[in-house]
Amino acid sequence: MSTKRSLFTPGLAIAGATGLLLAVAAPLAASAHVTITPDSAEPGDYALVTVQVPNESATAGTNSVEVSLPTGPPFSSVAYTPVPGWSTELVRTTLPEPITVGEGEVTEAVTSIVWTADAGSEIADGQLQQFDLTLGPVPDVGSIVLPAVQTYTDGEIVEWTETVEDAQYPAPVLFVTDEPAGDHHDGGSDGGSDGGSDGGADVDAAETEAAASVTSSTSDDVLARVLGVGGLVVGAVGIVLAIAARRGSRA
Repeated sequence: MSTKRSLFTPGLAIAGATGLLLAVAAPLAASAHVTITPDSAEPGDYALVTVQVPNESATAGTNSVEVSLPTGPPFSSVAYTPVPGWSTELVRTTLPEPITVGEGEVTEAVTSIVWTADAGSEIADGQLQQFDLTLGPVPDVGSIVLPAVQTYTDGEIVEWTETVEDAQYPAPVLFVTDEPAGDHHDGGSDGGSDGGSDGGADVDAAETEAAASVTSSTSDDVLARVLGVGGLVVGAVGIVLAIAARRGSRA
């Protein structure tokens, strides 16, 4: 009397699970940062920026996001698009000294935007929420760091504020007169003297490091995707070997 046997084996399960884990988890871990798009703007313009916030927790939702804005010089105009299920607060601060922006004088400015989720509207595992902003006029600077703080329902707080190279939690950066990370062109003259002008002496070290951090994050994402494809290959090979071994034992 013959007995039916399942093709499922521990080796098959381990190989498949390993491949799936490498293929899915690795790319998500490397690319799930709080970012802005587009990441560049022209000085003097009003920039429409989308803040993209992914959820990185498998057990908790994101219920609060705060993005800080510069004060020197500040954006004199900040507007947002309402997001269903979320409330938005523009936090205003009185400036130490009045600042002339265009033809007017600014004594206070929006220094941060806080989005808070209503119950049931939190960003869940595997979800991405987008928040649209209009910022302007864009000051004539090299780049603007926009630190973000992400809060989860279990109390965890992730600060996307780092501006060092290879940062684990890089801050979003809006490039103005600087080129976005990855854009390299010859002859980047800004009309300075014929001497040894470096064209970037007015950019502070933090902003330069932030640009390097964005480049590093892109490289990490590519590496993670390569590892993900490798994981799929490993899983597929494991499945084939397990099936072949099973058929051999039945012969």
